Amino acid sequence: MRRTRVKAEPASFDRIREALARPGDGSSDFDLNGGAFDTPTKTLRPAGVLVPLIARDGMLNVILTKRTSHLKHHPGQIAFPGGKVEPTDADVTAAALRESQEEIGLPPELVEVVGYLPPHETVSVFSMTPVVARVTRDFDKVPEPGEVEDVFEVPLAHLLDPENYRVQGRRWMGSTRYYFVVPYGPYYIWGATARICRVLADRLA
Repeated sequence: MRRTRVKAEPASFDRIREALARPGDGSSDFDLNGGAFDTPTKTLRPAGVLVPLIARDGMLNVILTKRTSHLKHHPGQIAFPGGKVEPTDADVTAAALRESQEEIGLPPELVEVVGYLPPHETVSVFSMTPVVARVTRDFDKVPEPGEVEDVFEVPLAHLLDPENYRVQGRRWMGSTRYYFVVPYGPYYIWGATARICRVLADRLA
């Protein structure tokens, strides 16, 4: 699957399912910094994000969002649809499905869960579980205007190719914090989203 287009066929989903079933360590916003930053000491709040895989011209794409610029947290950043687990959610999967419907208009009945990546700890004190899923057919993408500025797709093959990743850094709390970036066209994918994509790439390498 590395450096090639990923076909939207059962064999691809079988390989993804098998890779996700293998045990593995979680990731965090701090794990490229060699211990320079402490992981959050507060109780991490559970969250679920959807990694939606959709067929496009016989290949698999990943659906991503660009957050609106007026949001208090992570304005303008590229993100997976999803969010924190609310009291009404049964689990992280339910939260990811609910938020995906609210944020981009993805009907839950079109989502077939393939597997899960280990949780990712964020600087905003969330334990975020990526729910990798197949979107069974196309749908009308409706960005939630209060949160989502744009909904777009990236070829899965682009995110699976390690050569598309770079490590960059910026000043944060008096030190330089390093993170992955995986740009695509006009979209600057970085931080937690890029880290989760890199974990998926490593699993499928």
